[in-house]
Amino acid sequence: MEFLGFLPILILVALAAVQLGIAAYAAQQAGTAARAAARTASLDEPRTSPQAAGLAAMSGWLADGASIGSGGCGGGEARATATVEIPSVIPGFDFGSAEKSATMPCDEGDGGAGRAAQAALGGGR
Repeated sequence: MEFLGFLPILILVALAAVQLGIAAYAAQQAGTAARAAARTASLDEPRTSPQAAGLAAMSGWLADGASIGSGGCGGGEARATATVEIPSVIPGFDFGSAEKSATMPCDEGDGGAGRAAQAALGGGR
């Protein structure tokens, strides 16, 4: 009988632990998306959009609630910001969103596809 009274507290602690894990995973996915988008923007290649690259780098179930903003190569670097909504395991609660930014170098002298950007993709040797 004593265990039955303690059960709601155990369930609440378990839900809090799961929610913390989901929030950390959403933040990690936002960082991954921002890096992929900035890397693609640093190449300044019109065939692939940085937003599409960022969304493709994320887990599908988080990409639905994500937004990615990026610019081209300006001032020798490309910057991207990814915002991911944090899903809630408790209905009715909103845990906001995780936002991460990334900056990648680009060489504007050759159309943006410089050695630094190629090296970031593993192509420069």
